Amino acid sequence: MDASQQRKTWMSVLARTAFSDLQTQWVTLDLPLPIFQVIRPAEIGLAQVRARMGGGGRQFNMGDVTLTRAVVKLDSGEMGYSYLQGRNKQHAELAAIIDGLMQTSEYQERLTRELITPLAALKAEQEQLRQQQVASSKVDFFTLVRGED
Repeated sequence: MDASQQRKTWMSVLARTAFSDLQTQWVTLDLPLPIFQVIRPAEIGLAQVRARMGGGGRQFNMGDVTLTRAVVKLDSGEMGYSYLQGRNKQHAELAAIIDGLMQTSEYQERLTRELITPLAALKAEQEQLRQQQVASSKVDFFTLVRGED
């Protein structure tokens, strides 16, 4: 996997992970927060969501979603960015700091092993549980008897 694909992966994990899970996992690492400068403080905005009917039809504007973004610059020069759904400014700032640290050779391997991989596994487990819950409540209307003789 090339560097840009790796970054997309870890940024996706950071953005999609619940803040409580991210914060808990970060605390267990026992890493001090690096010295950083806030370039763009965490701010809340809206993005328009587009959709397709049936996944393949024409696009239409479905509605708006709240986003929070932040940009930081580490003392070592790396720029950390985050964009995430929701209104949690602390989540956006911590994700931006971690993104900056992930770009350093000093922290990338450890953070991948001890933060990103466990969070990705947790998210996959949560999604699998959700799919099982949805599947267990699925009704197959084609197997129901209609009552007509």
